[in-house]
Amino acid sequence: MSPTPAKNPVSLTRRALAELVGTAALVTVVVGSGIMAAELSPDAGVRLLANSLATTAGLAVLITVLGPVSGAHFNPLVSLAAWLLTRRHAVAAVRGRDLAAYLPAQAGGAVAGAMLANAMYALPALQLSAQDRSAPHLLLGEMVASAGLIVVIFALARQGRDALTPVAVGGYIGAAYWFTSSTSFANPAVTLGRAVTDTFAGIAPASVPGFVAAQLAGAALGGLLLTALFPNTPRPAPDAVRPAVTADLPR
Repeated sequence: MSPTPAKNPVSLTRRALAELVGTAALVTVVVGSGIMAAELSPDAGVRLLANSLATTAGLAVLITVLGPVSGAHFNPLVSLAAWLLTRRHAVAAVRGRDLAAYLPAQAGGAVAGAMLANAMYALPALQLSAQDRSAPHLLLGEMVASAGLIVVIFALARQGRDALTPVAVGGYIGAAYWFTSSTSFANPAVTLGRAVTDTFAGIAPASVPGFVAAQLAGAALGGLLLTALFPNTPRPAPDAVRPAVTADLPR
């Protein structure tokens, strides 16, 4: 993709729809694979392995497929970082009006995705999780996971290697399932969605504010680390987090 605007940019409506659908699909993968894993194995390690592998693959595919439409953020942290890091550029990755459309689309998609996963396994579509995740060490894990995610995405752009984003982001999240204490939600929208499923991937609603606060703090830390490590910005944002503006896509 070209960093300069083309004649026929993808409409904001289509981009917001892609964010809604993509976030819904991501949460469906996370929750659905967790339910399946719990049904097939009593072993917690096997369950986590199955859940992490499905999420890794699903996220990489979704970024690849929907990146040309919306940038495939599926995550308020990524949208906010793209706006903050590029808003003074001639071609910003995300503008204020994009944020106003993306954030509710991501939140609504996440809840819809969890409800769909519940329904596919004959569970009540809307249920509240009882899984408490409020311990301080879990919040620290979320900070680490979120900081790393921001660095991975935007460092690739500043190195001119954003074609690797689908594989790199999927791989990072899959690894962070295992090396962070929180199993790496690293996404406020996904956290909200996982609060409405009382299954393997769930999080109690009371734990959501703490997780989101830790994610925002981690994203801010990631932004600072990114600036220190990769101060040069040859391009405004990675293709995978920049709304597509290619003229050859049908309107």
